[in-house]
Amino acid sequence: MNSFQFLVALTASFGGLLFGYEVGVMNVVLVMDAFRIFFKFHSWNGDALDENGKDTTDKAKMMYRKLTEANNKATLEGVITSSFVLGALCGALMATYLGEKYGRQRTIMIGACIFTCGAIIQGVSARHWAMIAVGRLITGLSIGCNGVLCPTYISEVAPAKIRGTLSSCYQLMTTFGIIVAAIINSIVWYYTNSSPEGLGIKRDDIWGEVANFEWRFALLFQIIPGLGLAILMSFLPKSPRWLCSKDRDEEAVEVLAKLNAASTSDELVQSELKAIQEDVAATRAAGSSSFGELFSPVIRRRTFITFLMQLFQQWTGINVIMYYQSQIYDEIGFSKFMSTVVLPIINNFVNFISTFPGMWGIEKLGRKTLLVVGALMMMVFHISTWACSTQTHNGKMWQYLAVASVFLFVFSFAWTWGPVPWVYQAEVFPLRVRVKGSAVGTVSNFLNNWIIAFVGPALMKAWSTKTFLLFAAACLLAWIYSQFYVIECKGLSIDEMDAKMAGKA
Repeated sequence: MNSFQFLVALTASFGGLLFGYEVGVMNVVLVMDAFRIFFKFHSWNGDALDENGKDTTDKAKMMYRKLTEANNKATLEGVITSSFVLGALCGALMATYLGEKYGRQRTIMIGACIFTCGAIIQGVSARHWAMIAVGRLITGLSIGCNGVLCPTYISEVAPAKIRGTLSSCYQLMTTFGIIVAAIINSIVWYYTNSSPEGLGIKRDDIWGEVANFEWRFALLFQIIPGLGLAILMSFLPKSPRWLCSKDRDEEAVEVLAKLNAASTSDELVQSELKAIQEDVAATRAAGSSSFGELFSPVIRRRTFITFLMQLFQQWTGINVIMYYQSQIYDEIGFSKFMSTVVLPIINNFVNFISTFPGMWGIEKLGRKTLLVVGALMMMVFHISTWACSTQTHNGKMWQYLAVASVFLFVFSFAWTWGPVPWVYQAEVFPLRVRVKGSAVGTVSNFLNNWIIAFVGPALMKAWSTKTFLLFAAACLLAWIYSQFYVIECKGLSIDEMDAKMAGKA
């Protein structure tokens, strides 16, 4: 692999950074006092709490606002958070048409511009949940579309022997986006929510707004990565496979030459061009593809594997932790500062670092091995999180053991079930139905993500940490699925995959 191939893959994977920032920013925004009061999740009468979250009337000890939760808080929180995922679901469906008509590279650029527009709507939102929900839905359209096309684009420009590693860059950038959001917005939270004005002073209007800079800045900051991706993608080449499918072979060979740092007459370049042309010719000979073809005897097992893999990825519970982790730490018994600043940053850093072993393991150990091992590890740590959380009244040690179990769960996810589904769906389908097949997986991801995001607050409110037992059960099912249904595709050509999977669904 040369430096240009790596640069192309890295830039395209920046679509994951947008996804990560959007996930990470909401964890902090949802616990910002100004946001909670503005959208009437909570009211504030002027009462204060000390640094440990206990009531106080001592001016010297006042540290935080004491907010009163509204009855519809869990519902509104679920609607606003999940609207992003609903948009992503629609975006994944749009990607199929746009990616084939306009190409992967151009559609990713369009998606980045749509993301920027959604970020602006969120940041200037009026005082009603509907406007911010619409803004998040629009950013979701972009993330859903690029969630299909970024890994596909990378897989089509990457050398076959390291295709999985480079495709997993998308997941790496997603985790990086989450940690960037956590660091930036935790700092903002600390300076705007610690010792704010008005503590201990009676407020006649308990729903009256406070300064809204904190959450508006956090959401408008998304404009920077959105525009950045659009600009950077404009310098990248179009997918050579897509160019050949549009009879633009001369452009395709130039792209392949640039990707391989060779001349257009180079043997390797001509060999890759010939392979692509043969694949495109075979696709055309079979006629235009349809979604129905995903359920043909040769392909349907891949479709079911991809759909279920993304379903189980979400039901591991990862996004309940990523969206609502500050509230989980608060439930375990940590202070506001620890729950909002320290622990989320540590957890997100664990998430980021743990992606690197996955990039190694996905080629050395194989896709199936990572899924099997990861499912078992996640199940164990979900159970330990619940068990330790039931003992937190016996001392601080149990609180730290509970949060350590959360970190270990995130580690288990990030190097296994984090990258594998995205890599698998990008490489397992023939070119003829690749975008459609990838879209099925991404739709499954965002559909289940939407369900989790919507019911997450209600689950945590009703079951508290018992929710982790539900996700442990889901991880057990994920292990059974991985062990007995998933087919390893490491190092297989499309023809070999056809032979291995045909008639086995």
